[in-house]
Amino acid sequence: MRTLVALTALVVSSTALFRACARVPSPGDPIDGLTRAERERFDRGRVTFERVFEPETGLGPLFNAESCVECHESPAVGGAGDEVEVHVSAFAPDGSFCDPLVHQGGPVVQQRVTPALRAALGIESEPVPADAERALRTAPDVLGFGLLDAVPDSTILALADPNDSDQDGISGRPNRFFDGRLGRFGRKALVPTLREFNAGALVIEQGITNPLVPTEETIGGAPIPDGVDPVEEPEVDQEAVDRLDDFVRFLAPPSPRPLTKAAKRGKEVFFEVGCQSCHAPVLVTGNHPVKALRYRKVAAYTDLLLHDMGPELADICFGEATPSEFRTEPLMGLRFSEQIAQGKPRFLHDGRAQTIEEAVRLHGGEATAARDRFVSLSEADRAALLAFLRSL
Repeated sequence: MRTLVALTALVVSSTALFRACARVPSPGDPIDGLTRAERERFDRGRVTFERVFEPETGLGPLFNAESCVECHESPAVGGAGDEVEVHVSAFAPDGSFCDPLVHQGGPVVQQRVTPALRAALGIESEPVPADAERALRTAPDVLGFGLLDAVPDSTILALADPNDSDQDGISGRPNRFFDGRLGRFGRKALVPTLREFNAGALVIEQGITNPLVPTEETIGGAPIPDGVDPVEEPEVDQEAVDRLDDFVRFLAPPSPRPLTKAAKRGKEVFFEVGCQSCHAPVLVTGNHPVKALRYRKVAAYTDLLLHDMGPELADICFGEATPSEFRTEPLMGLRFSEQIAQGKPRFLHDGRAQTIEEAVRLHGGEATAARDRFVSLSEADRAALLAFLRSL
């Protein structure tokens, strides 16, 4: 009996030691629990993510970046970038729907052109449609996006309260893709799946056509001139799309820092102020085919729903999202955005805020009450809350 007890104690002690010593993933690392084959897929995908395209290999003729990593680079591959994009849309003349202005080159207006296109048209970037509403968008990190993709639709819908039934002033609602599917990716939560998000980014950001998006975009609505795009469509094959998807899908979410005493108090203040009403601390994935993504908790601090942020932050409509509605931005990895900012505008969807505190103070609409409670905090509690946010 004593031997059994001793062995049991040893097993428990060893398990606890293993958990205590388990390596915390660094930014750019894969999620834990991948099989050897999945890890190999992740590593091959990193090569695709870092690949620098040239016009001779399919780049452009309109583009924003020459590689995925150009916009997702800090503090590691897959992290955020300092690029700022131009997006456009407009309501239909009768106001019945939001027009992404695809027929005029929208919704993303590319800022760079290949030498061949510059020579053919004499332009340095795609023209902005004359009748468009214009918005700026910062480049987010994609860390942990595979876990967000694995959250069941039912979980997101259960958090929605479009009519504010509980009368707490928070009325999050889902956005829907053009075919009615639930959206979750993008600042307006329009794109339903990570696979579509990745394949769309290839052509929108780099001009790289692929089997999921096999045609080039227009140039402000006009066709691409003959002779400026030397590579036949699609410019990459399905294997390349799959490798890219593997890398992004298997990226680990950012690991928060251990909480200091002040940050522990700040976490309490986070709930006291009411931030969790939109920034739901934890989401749980569903029954995913990949075991490492199955039934996992992800401390993303988002509900993936649209919330009205008030007229001061409003810019464009997108799908069913009105100009003032934005998806709750995940707070995981927030501290890395602060590192990129370094006193320059970086925070919020358009990067207008220079600090986390300024971003909080710019919240309006449904976040007005929480913002006002933040402003009225004692200096110590406000500092504690910011310390908590900087730990994420």
